[in-house]
Amino acid sequence: MNRLLLLCLACIMVSTTTFGQDTDKLLERIDDLENRIRSMRYSFQSLEKAIDDVAWFQKLGDHAYIDKVELTGPPLGERKGKAMGGSYNPTYYTNPLRIKTYVFIPKDIDPDKKYPLLVLPHGGVHSDFNTGYAHIVRELVAQHYIVVAPEYRGSTGYGGRYYRSIDYGGLEVQDVKACRDYMLDNYAMVDEDRVGILGWSHGGLITLMNIFQYPDEYQVAYAGVPVSDLIARMGYKTDGYRRLYSVDYHIGKTAHEDPEEYMRRSPAWNAEKLQDTPLLIHTNTNDADVGVLEVKHLIKALQAADKDFEYEIYEDQPGGHRFDRMDTQNAKKLRMKVYRFLAKELNPDQPFSNLEALQKASYGFK
Repeated sequence: MNRLLLLCLACIMVSTTTFGQDTDKLLERIDDLENRIRSMRYSFQSLEKAIDDVAWFQKLGDHAYIDKVELTGPPLGERKGKAMGGSYNPTYYTNPLRIKTYVFIPKDIDPDKKYPLLVLPHGGVHSDFNTGYAHIVRELVAQHYIVVAPEYRGSTGYGGRYYRSIDYGGLEVQDVKACRDYMLDNYAMVDEDRVGILGWSHGGLITLMNIFQYPDEYQVAYAGVPVSDLIARMGYKTDGYRRLYSVDYHIGKTAHEDPEEYMRRSPAWNAEKLQDTPLLIHTNTNDADVGVLEVKHLIKALQAADKDFEYEIYEDQPGGHRFDRMDTQNAKKLRMKVYRFLAKELNPDQPFSNLEALQKASYGFK
């Protein structure tokens, strides 16, 4: 809420009792009011998360065993811990960070056999894995993929401290890799030689950074409308968006102040790290969230590094940023391209042979 508006509200609320008080006292009360509002936001996010977790069973319980497990990712580190108040509790930034992840296992598989795993990181600077992905998860488990969906650091629904642990393009990449490793360590049915990763937007960035950093751990990857160049992104986004990165508990500096740090977190500036992982990239020219200029920079960087990959730049597809994730016939056709690309490397038991099979798996009717 605008600080000036809060000041006006506070003046009205306390006008009969604060007349004559100094400005510092009034500002303290405004700060307290702002903190209360922030705390309420985290509480509402936790409530929304709890409700949505129940909805998973309603939307997908007939197709999959659903679980939400807890594991650990890398520690915050000293600088991060201090920025979040960790100087008062050193173990907070030296202990591994606890993270959650969703697990979806098809109900009709044979637990004595091996099945491919797909890692599915969600998008959004501060967001979460929610039932907006339910139709996609249904399509994946119908093909006999096991799916793990990480709630990496900075995800919403887990309180203010977890929210402030955000590390965009940084340690969140290791969080997602930790979820992949958890599945191989704990589920004998997961085939370690058939592991893929896919994500859209911010999840696309995490997908790319995972195969750049861990090229031997994934057999295939799909990056849909991926955030690709944080330097360019800071140039065309709003001040409010930029502050999500420059706040003291995140990067702590603007792209102007520390361009190298923003480049380190950007796939387009790390394209030379792609090795042999088969990669498919999709983007859309009318995407108002991840501008096509970012993804074109990524594509050109990969080409300049003489990397082998596939891509499509779609022209003005309906839906903009979500053009291939919606429920339309056009979006389903585009997802079929993604599933066929993944299936070539992961060889699921029940790949979709046509659009009708996808339709029935996700919506119940042809």
